[in-house]
Amino acid sequence: MKGEESGNTLEMLSVKVDCDADTLLFQVKPNGPACHLDTDTCWGEENEQQLGFVTNLEKTILQRKNALPKDSYVASLFKAGINAVAQKVGEEAIEMIIEAKDDKQDLFLNESADLFFHYLLLLQAKGNNFNQVLEILKERHSS
Repeated sequence: MKGEESGNTLEMLSVKVDCDADTLLFQVKPNGPACHLDTDTCWGEENEQQLGFVTNLEKTILQRKNALPKDSYVASLFKAGINAVAQKVGEEAIEMIIEAKDDKQDLFLNESADLFFHYLLLLQAKGNNFNQVLEILKERHSS
């Protein structure tokens, strides 16, 4: 049994069998570090929800925040400081609201994408990420 000594057990969420019934996929929720080295996994990976493109976008944003390349729009916002990033989120929110009142879906969706992108920047500027927001939403949903 995993976690007999440490107490870091794995809560079983689901078990799936593959198409030719020779492999099992266990989905579990770790209750504490899964490895005896006190890490999330035994493979040195972080155990966080992968959100496909959003996760990759967050990684790119973080790289730009850390490297601050001269020719990067993202880096220019981080260099300008938290107030500039927050102001940009506000501007994009207003633009999205304006487009929501019209019938042009493409403009509304483009402004929505701009808002979401700048929201991800603001989360990174504050030292947070989108997974943390999703966890709060999950907790609220289960209450």
